[in-house]
Amino acid sequence: MSEPATNPAATSFPAPTISLPLGLEVLRTYSGVLVCLEIIFGALVWILVASSNVPVPLLQGWVMFVSVTAFVLSSAYLTLLLTGLADRISTDWNFLDVFYHFMALLFYFAAFVLEAATTAANGGAHIKPLINSTEAVLCITYPRGNIFTVLDDRQYSINVAATIFAFVVTLCYGCSMVMGFKRWRM
Repeated sequence: MSEPATNPAATSFPAPTISLPLGLEVLRTYSGVLVCLEIIFGALVWILVASSNVPVPLLQGWVMFVSVTAFVLSSAYLTLLLTGLADRISTDWNFLDVFYHFMALLFYFAAFVLEAATTAANGGAHIKPLINSTEAVLCITYPRGNIFTVLDDRQYSINVAATIFAFVVTLCYGCSMVMGFKRWRM
């Protein structure tokens, strides 16, 4: 008695679908450059937020989580493309690219809004040193909202820079998502 014929679909996996070049050639594409910018500016966001001593941990904790997680995932994605391992993993990379960049765009937009809210909530509070004294006094004007923070000049400047870079990273993820969607649909 002969053995039953095996179903070829059950024993073989579909080839991975990726429309980006692999290896160093990926850095010559707009998508590769955008991923590099996402990594660089994303690292700047979490470095700046961490260097401000996180004065509002409830809001800036989310910013730190998003920026560090997106930094690690984007670095892993770029590493898979640079080493060519993406060709060995059987999946639809074009769909994963669009899905990842869409989720990162949503999370980073929320992080950008929270970082901007933290910065804007400073509301005219400033610390002034007293004349001829080592003491300082806190001067508070009328707060402009429900959230009120007291940031010194250094923390305020760092948070402004972090807000700007979070916006730039949000734009990079948005552009990557649009370009990935065009590749996926072609």
